[in-house]
Amino acid sequence: MYDINDIKSMLPHRYPFLLIDRVLEIVPKQRIVALKNVTANESYFNGHFPAKPVMPGVLIIESMAQAAGLVVLSQDEHRGKVPYFTGIDNARFRRSVVPGDQIIIEVEVLRIKGNVGRVKGWAKVDNQVAAEAEMMFILGE
Repeated sequence: MYDINDIKSMLPHRYPFLLIDRVLEIVPKQRIVALKNVTANESYFNGHFPAKPVMPGVLIIESMAQAAGLVVLSQDEHRGKVPYFTGIDNARFRRSVVPGDQIIIEVEVLRIKGNVGRVKGWAKVDNQVAAEAEMMFILGE
């Protein structure tokens, strides 16, 4: 549905911190399914960990947050705003994400009221949950 150019037109993130490559499905105000290809040349693998590279959990959470930002920013009333984290609850990491993996990120909107919202996200690799969390955000200018 959205390619990298569409994503860059909506999110303020840029390399090396843009962690969404494509949007596969979006239902405005409800849910999004996005994709992140994890490649061996990601800069964080130089230090996390050189002998056995593993994607940092905080970056997996960030990829879910960016997907959440896209589903919210796709709404006309929120275009041009910047989503900021205000909280993360119930974060769980279930499996490692390594070079060569493809993360499918699913985010469900739980609530949006004004510029404040709550979502639940899952990051899956090979249809197995790698991470999940509930996230809260506020939309700023």
